[in-house]
Formats: sequence, C-alpha cells, structure tokens
Amino acid sequence: MTTESETTEKNEYPKATNGVIFGTLVSFAGFITLLMAFCSPYWIESYEESQSSFKNMGLWEYCFKNFVYPYYQFPKFFHGCHNVFSHEYYVIREYLVPGWLISVQFFVTIAFVLTMISMAILSLVIVRWPLKAVLQYEWIFIKTAFICIAISSVFMFLGVVIFGSCAYRRDWLMYPKFNVLSWSYALAVVSFIVLGLGGLILHRESKNAFEIRGEAKNLVMQMEMQEPGFQQSRHHHSQSVSRSLQGYI
Repeated sequence: MTTESETTEKNEYPKATNGVIFGTLVSFAGFITLLMAFCSPYWIESYEESQSSFKNMGLWEYCFKNFVYPYYQFPKFFHGCHNVFSHEYYVIREYLVPGWLISVQFFVTIAFVLTMISMAILSLVIVRWPLKAVLQYEWIFIKTAFICIAISSVFMFLGVVIFGSCAYRRDWLMYPKFNVLSWSYALAVVSFIVLGLGGLILHRESKNAFEIRGEAKNLVMQMEMQEPGFQQSRHHHSQSVSRSLQGYI
C-alpha cells in the first residue's frame, strides 16, 4: 500500500511540458544528422566518370585508388580507405589535413560533444530524475541544454561554411573540378539548421520554466515535509525546545 501511494504522489507532480519534449525530439533529429555527418566519409567525392585517383573523403577518412602524391620523393601508391591518422597516410598527412580542415574537425567535434551532453540533460528532465533536482532547477537544466544546442548549431554553421569555401582549393585535392560536395556535407548543413530550430524551442521553454520556478520550489518543500526524516527532526526539535523551557520553570 505504501508503494502504491508513493507512486500515486509521484504521478501527481508535473511532467515535462510538450514544448520540452518537442524541442528534445527536434534536437535529437539534429544530433542524428550530425552523427552521420561526423562519421561518414562522403563530405566530398569525385565524379565516377572522371576516373580520378581520389574517390571520396570525410572528416576522418580518405579513399584513393592508386593515388600518387607528386611531391613525395619515393614512388608509392595510396589505395583504399584509411583513417587520416593511420600509418598509411603518415607521409602525406599534412597534405590531407590542412589547417582549415583541422578547424572544421574541431568545430564539428565540439558540436558533437555538446549535443551529446544536451541530450543527456534533456533525458533527465523528461524522465524527471532525480525528481527533486529536476523540479527545483528545471529551468537551469533546460537553459544549459539550450546553450549547448545553440553553440553546436553555430559551430556546425562555421564548419560547413569553412569546408564549403575551401573544398575546391587547388593546393588541396588535385583536379578539384572533378569533385562535388556529397551527402555527408548535406547532412552537416541539415544538422545546424535543425539544431538551431531545437535551440529556439528550448530557449522558449527555459523562459517558461523560469517563470514557474516558484511553484516547483513549493512542491519540493511539500516533498521534504512528507519525508519521515523531516517529521522526526521536527519532533526532536520540539522536544529539545520543551526540555530547555522546563529548565527555566
């Protein structure tokens, strides 16, 4: 009976608003597109008809077919798909990962980490765990998630702009006219748009949660008053007061 009553009392506390749930779903969609863009090696690829030695690349992987780097003193063919930090690409790593691409990797990586953090925070808000902390500081939880999502959207925008403006530089991949931005880059563009939309929704919900924070504090006080420890401490305090008064009578 006690368990059922406690469950009933918990169900009476306010659940996450529809706006928070919708903002979380939108942000999660942005996170999925960001994850696919982050991991997939198709930010740019060559036209199949061109028969180019360069095939495709992503932030962390390059694919070649019998590619010969003209400025390497020894004859060596680079073939297959390998990570940019692999031993296979050690001798041409500076050519494959110029400074502007490192900045793109940095922005996208930070956006990926911040989005994961925001998803964890929003999950706690939705499941209401820990209950007291969420009820009392819900606006802080949502505000923190909003800040993470907003920064992720801005960083993804910067990464997309830098990559799009530098992808056809002649000092990077050879024969840039044979290359085209591919679907991984398109997903990166979609991710910063969706994350921006999710951030706007969460910003509105954080303002609403801030306005009703007083009601949440009252609920937390009621929860603490219903706990057995609170009653015992109060009873003990009343007994100590009565004993001290008896000393003066």
